Amino acid sequence: MAVQTIDAKGLKCPQPTLKITAMAVKMKPGDILEVMADCPTFEKDVRDWCTRSKKILLWIRDEGGAKKCQIQF
Repeated sequence: MAVQTIDAKGLKCPQPTLKITAMAVKMKPGDILEVMADCPTFEKDVRDWCTRSKKILLWIRDEGGAKKCQIQF
């Protein structure tokens, strides 16, 4: 199980979820992707992406003006 990270701070919708999609092809089952973004719609976008992609959103929380989440593949 590997943990990969994406720093998408400063990017606006839909860029953070496009970065997640691009990284998804490199992820193996069980891998964790940690994403940090400050886009105002990021929480809704990442929840929708996980539902559509059938991936598990482990958690999402505020981290000093940005949102940080972990997605399990």
